[in-house]
Amino acid sequence: MPENYLGEFEQLVLLAVLRLADEAYGLQVGDEIERVAERRPSSGALYTTLDRLEQKGHLQSRTADASAARGGRPRRYYALTDAGLAALRTSGRALMRMWAGHVGMLDRR
Repeated sequence: MPENYLGEFEQLVLLAVLRLADEAYGLQVGDEIERVAERRPSSGALYTTLDRLEQKGHLQSRTADASAARGGRPRRYYALTDAGLAALRTSGRALMRMWAGHVGMLDRR
């Protein structure tokens, strides 16, 4: 499968990171997906996908300073890379081409 291929959940994660901008960390990404897509991802699926997207070069992460409120653990923030934005555009265009002219077919069934 090409490196630019994105599954549905990968698209949701990248779009949530894009929407959240500087506030994109794991919990917020999951909350954004739940708020907009109306589905709550499991923590395991979310963090596995964030790691995979970073390995693919679609995301980059940075670690913030540890805080007492988080038990001394640092928070990890995510941002789209140029490659991630390109993959998201490619995937979105492919979906739009598939949907073009077929929306009415859903209403007839």
